[in-house]
Amino acid sequence: MSPTITRIESTEFSYPVENVGYSDGGFSLVYEPEGEIERKLFGLRIRTDEGITGEYVGGNSPAFAQIHMFANHLIGKNPLHRERHWSEVKRALRKYDRMGMGPIDIALWDFAGKYYDAPIHELLGTYRERLPTYASTYQGDDNGGLDSPEAYADFAEECLEMGYPGFKIHDWGGEWLDTEKTVATVHAVGERVGDEMDLMIDPACELETWGDALKVGKACDEQEFFWYEDPFRDAGISQHAHRKLAEKLHTPILQTEHIRGLESHTDFVANDATDFVRADPEYDAGITGAMKIARIAEGFGLDVEFHAPGPAQRHCMAATRNANYYEMALVGPKCKNTQPPVYLGDYVDQLDAIDSEGTIPVPDGPGLGVEYDWEYIEANRLGGRVYE
Repeated sequence: MSPTITRIESTEFSYPVENVGYSDGGFSLVYEPEGEIERKLFGLRIRTDEGITGEYVGGNSPAFAQIHMFANHLIGKNPLHRERHWSEVKRALRKYDRMGMGPIDIALWDFAGKYYDAPIHELLGTYRERLPTYASTYQGDDNGGLDSPEAYADFAEECLEMGYPGFKIHDWGGEWLDTEKTVATVHAVGERVGDEMDLMIDPACELETWGDALKVGKACDEQEFFWYEDPFRDAGISQHAHRKLAEKLHTPILQTEHIRGLESHTDFVANDATDFVRADPEYDAGITGAMKIARIAEGFGLDVEFHAPGPAQRHCMAATRNANYYEMALVGPKCKNTQPPVYLGDYVDQLDAIDSEGTIPVPDGPGLGVEYDWEYIEANRLGGRVYE
């Protein structure tokens, strides 16, 4: 008998993140001494008649609003028919960004790994089991953390000493936006550690004009940065603008974090609008969608870089030859990552999680290979839905 989905449960919960706030007049997370934010995530469980449950913790409210549109469709279906479900739900969400597909697909992969008693990367086809990792910073602040070009250079040097082979700058935003300060930071970090680390910068679409993006890009050229990501206010979605920017720079461009779907990623690549390709199993319709993007990039002879840390990202990268780095984000010298305290066992995404070679392991247990603390999730529950 084939396995059958009998029940889907989503649980919204919250947890505090200490010494973190928002940029002045902006929306980016920054170091804020004695500050605290409340972060909201979802726990997802897909129950089956096999007694095996596919699980995933992550997502956001817009994504889970989309799950409400198709979860009932999956009840009674075979959880192993991921490709069929992926195609049908993609059509159902054709008027939306389809981010609701990601958490469900990841949980279905978790079920499959548990069903076959294998980690997801083995089901995908393992290429490696340790992942080179780069330190990806919080955005710049004016609070005594990453508050100057020298502070970024000091932190880059600290990360180098820890073993990190790469370092990515997220610069200032909101009312602290300062293009010249960003240019100075590129030079300060490049001059301090550029001979020993791969360097990247991600203005997170803060720079106000294409001209500002060009100025920062020219500084990246001078310091031989590894990539330049999502520079300005087009929101990272204009093929034309980034193709024109790439024509003026030597530093490779990394785009596609903010576009959704396989076809949009393919068009970006085919039109020479990016050099590296961005993929995210949560944003890009699950592990199924992210791996489709990775294979498209491979076919064009390009590398794919998976966005953000997490167990799903680790499995995707483990099964991808054409990927360079795992992103340890967000990190800073005075505050921890925003990782939720929901992992039992030794899984962790924090600054000190790498080994002396600058790598992190891929979970080797069945499915995602992590065990969630559902008692914590339920104790901090805000709401949820059940489909059956």
